[in-house]
Amino acid sequence: MAAPYTIAAKQSIAQAPGLRVTLMTLDPGQEIPWHSHSQVADTSFCLQGMVEISLREPDETVALTCGSHLEVPVGRPHRVACTGDAQCRVLLVQGVGQYDFLPS
Repeated sequence: MAAPYTIAAKQSIAQAPGLRVTLMTLDPGQEIPWHSHSQVADTSFCLQGMVEISLREPDETVALTCGSHLEVPVGRPHRVACTGDAQCRVLLVQGVGQYDFLPS
């Protein structure tokens, strides 16, 4: 399934039934738009730069810097944005379950 958004780079690190690991690079101002997943949690690890994860239900914004991470539970709407003035890199671990991308 092609992503319904554009970011600087996206590299699959590992994929197995029920598990995906992806390295994503976002340029300043780029974002992964609001979405949720019906079966998988997203755990985002900031490897470089500044990343902001906005969440709904309830509304919350979490800023990640190098070395920090956040788990977004199954079904919770969220978006991911590069908020600094340089690229950010995020290691995304998704599982355990069937992957989907549900725009919100």
